[in-house]
Amino acid sequence: MGQTSGVTQRSRRQRLREIVALLRSGVTRVEDLALAVEVSESTLRRDLAALEAEGHIDRTYGGARPSGPYRETRLGERMRIEVAAKARIGAAAAPWVEEGSTIFVDAGSTCAQLVEHLRDRSDLTVLTRGLEIGLMLADSPVHVIVVGGAVSPSSHGLAGAVTLFTLERFAVDVAFLGCDAVHPSRGVGEPTLEEAATKEMAARHAGRAVVLAHAAKLAVEAVPAWAQLPPGWTLVTDEEDPQRLDPFRESGVQVVSVPA
Repeated sequence: MGQTSGVTQRSRRQRLREIVALLRSGVTRVEDLALAVEVSESTLRRDLAALEAEGHIDRTYGGARPSGPYRETRLGERMRIEVAAKARIGAAAAPWVEEGSTIFVDAGSTCAQLVEHLRDRSDLTVLTRGLEIGLMLADSPVHVIVVGGAVSPSSHGLAGAVTLFTLERFAVDVAFLGCDAVHPSRGVGEPTLEEAATKEMAARHAGRAVVLAHAAKLAVEAVPAWAQLPPGWTLVTDEEDPQRLDPFRESGVQVVSVPA
């Protein structure tokens, strides 16, 4: 009996750590958290109560958020979150890449799903600030240019003065942007001003700005820095709730919804 109890406790502790990681990545609603960790919503609420009592999270209406200052989720964690949704988003964004075009591809796990559909393109130039993105395309016929800059230990994305200097000298047909948060009027939210400025610069020099964001990113606003995007930008998301999508449409954003 004692051994079984120990296994149960270890399993619960692991689940609690996973819940905190999901909250930090932007998954905040009870129903989404319960689905992600494969427990009932009543069990999930008890877990949230325990985490709040320990000071790890703050409860909100219908969900929770991590306590303390915003912390960017590391890329390894992101790669394991909302994989199916990110795959659908990447597949939906790929048709915007036309023959002979030059595009910017941001760092991050959702942009990596887009790149999966570009590996065999010999008529394509990809400008990227993502180290993983560059490596994914290194052995492909795609012409890859990795911009310089300082490496983020969390996202493995490049940012800073060198990155801005490079991006300012390129014009691209489409800029595909990942984000930590997305808002209909504020644009995309990032953990640092340097990363926000990098995304803003890429979007400014693009014929079209396309933001790739799974549904949880639409609910996150507590990020330190925001990059404003050009009018008429596009959001590709797996969100399907009109109450969450209509504010984007009303702000002039083109919304492409790819639910399961």
